[in-house]
Amino acid sequence: MIKKQTIVDLIEEHFAGTDKFLVDVKVLTGNKIEIYIDAPNHVVIADCVALSRHIEGSLDREKEDFELQVSSPGATESFKVLNQYKKYIGTKVKVVTKEGVKHEGILKNANESEFVVEETRREKKTVGKGNHTVVEDVTLTYNQIKETKSVLPF
Repeated sequence: MIKKQTIVDLIEEHFAGTDKFLVDVKVLTGNKIEIYIDAPNHVVIADCVALSRHIEGSLDREKEDFELQVSSPGATESFKVLNQYKKYIGTKVKVVTKEGVKHEGILKNANESEFVVEETRREKKTVGKGNHTVVEDVTLTYNQIKETKSVLPF
């Protein structure tokens, strides 16, 4: 069985000095390897092909046969690494906490320990009739989060 760390090391070697980053690696039964990569702007097919060739050239199919798939995470996939949060700063995201609380707003900031979402919502006025707009920064830690996804602007 091919070890996940072997694949991670090969990816880090290939991406050294570039802006591309690893999102996830899965080594499944039958040596099926799934790799998800991303970059601050975008990943093109040529990036996936180059990484695939690097890994295939570094592993010996005579020792262990394997199936390899390299792609970028889908637009509707949940964020897995800090670099994805940083990539989406300034865009709308939807967050669900482990307690089931939902937040939706603009991702304003992200660091190693937490991220900030600016929520805009309508609330009833405390005095008088009608509603008013409330803008609030919500700070969340990663261990509070069940999932964070980008909201597609259609």
